[in-house]
Amino acid sequence: MRSFLSALVFLAGACAASPSIAPPGALVVADYVAPTPLHLSARTLREYPVPEADQGVAVDARHFYAADNSVIAKYERDSGKLVARWVGPDHGLIRHLNSCLADGGKLWCANSNYSLTPHGSSVEVFDSTSMQHADSHSLGMTDEGSLTWFDRYRSGWIAGFAHYTGNGGVGFKDHTFSSVVTFDPEWRRTGGWLFPAAVVERMAPDAASGGAIGPDGLLYILGHDRPEMYVLARPSMGPTLLHVATIDLQAEGQAFSFADGHTIFAIDRRTHAVRIIELPAVDLSSFADARTFR
Repeated sequence: MRSFLSALVFLAGACAASPSIAPPGALVVADYVAPTPLHLSARTLREYPVPEADQGVAVDARHFYAADNSVIAKYERDSGKLVARWVGPDHGLIRHLNSCLADGGKLWCANSNYSLTPHGSSVEVFDSTSMQHADSHSLGMTDEGSLTWFDRYRSGWIAGFAHYTGNGGVGFKDHTFSSVVTFDPEWRRTGGWLFPAAVVERMAPDAASGGAIGPDGLLYILGHDRPEMYVLARPSMGPTLLHVATIDLQAEGQAFSFADGHTIFAIDRRTHAVRIIELPAVDLSSFADARTFR
């Protein structure tokens, strides 16, 4: 009798330990395999020569705004004519403007102390008509990394934070610690996600320099220098965003801005150009776990 009970205990342990032996009626789930991201191409519609096109570009109905660390230059959309410039001192109180968002007659800009550590970030606000500095909201020391971009999200904000391997990084957190964070209107954290591993490695040793929610509700990001855009979806569960598409385009990473529909303004740092680029539509039908950010 004792031998029979020992055999039962052995079999029960084997069923629990081995995925190939399951109790009758048990649900066996295979390892998750993510769908292959779509590979798409964008089309360049127009190009402007812009000396300040180094960190990114924002756009509103009539103008676009090129940012370069401590400089913002305002240009007419129709003609590409320079209208005005805001210039701060090199390595001054505003040290490294990473991106700007044109919204409600203002430019909301992501600023960081890159390449200094520990990481510190702030949101700097400019009047887009006068190009005068109007307001500042400091995030202080940001353990998430350097604030590189943000966009309106529901009633608050969605933002990208960058960690770096090498220059501007910290020894205990490399580029893989970059992430997306959500905030309420007062910049209090409400949630966030990790970047997909494959996208993180494509952006190495840096991180996402630009990001925005598109008209389709998906998150579009650009890395530091590759001429490709990554389209990310909110997952149905879990902490990691889903990579649903890669778009080849004529832009050298950095910050960008949606203009009309699927049209963006982006930059090329090597040639100091601002380009208007038409993005293709992204079909989510083969991504069962993908959700938009709406």
